[in-house]
Amino acid sequence: MNNVLIINASVRKEKSHSRKLTQLFVDNWKKKNPNDNFTHREVGLEEIPPINEKWIASAFVKPNERTKENQSGVEVSNKLIKEFKEHNIYVLGTPMYNWSIPSGLKSYIDQLMRINETWKFRSGEPDGDYVGILENKKMFILSSRGDTGYGENEKNQHMNFQTTYLKFIFGIMGIKDISIISLDNEEFGGEIFENSKKKIYQKIGQI
Repeated sequence: MNNVLIINASVRKEKSHSRKLTQLFVDNWKKKNPNDNFTHREVGLEEIPPINEKWIASAFVKPNERTKENQSGVEVSNKLIKEFKEHNIYVLGTPMYNWSIPSGLKSYIDQLMRINETWKFRSGEPDGDYVGILENKKMFILSSRGDTGYGENEKNQHMNFQTTYLKFIFGIMGIKDISIISLDNEEFGGEIFENSKKKIYQKIGQI
């Protein structure tokens, strides 16, 4: 039995294509894995506080030196990290905004990216060798984008700061098994976009 965490990052509701992708994933997954548990984490429509000076002061305290007082700045972070660790499959639905990710998703990642919680230095001291703490995790990144050609060796690859960043940052945390499925061509609409949706919907249905 799996614990599946669904993360939605779009600031839109009904008109969000990334939300439709995650819902399609859930519907498909439940049919094939009826006993799995699902949790939904909203980072697009509900505010995730950005990190601040108090957060930094709390986050870099060594585990054996932590107290209730010096950890007050990471209360939200602790809650989100606990939830994240309790799941072994992640389904992240996100649009591309300005060739990158929504600000809410960035705040969520900043809350998760904690030394000695989701990653560490191999030697225990700053050595440039990052080691992910999360193990045996699987992530599906379901992205929606207005244009096309953002894949590897494609014309707009150099402009993709969305899925390339997400794969890198979650990889630093230890998640190496990451599948990326991207719905492109929203800006074009019409038959071009409908053909893209048909192809991607089919791909998600085959997972």
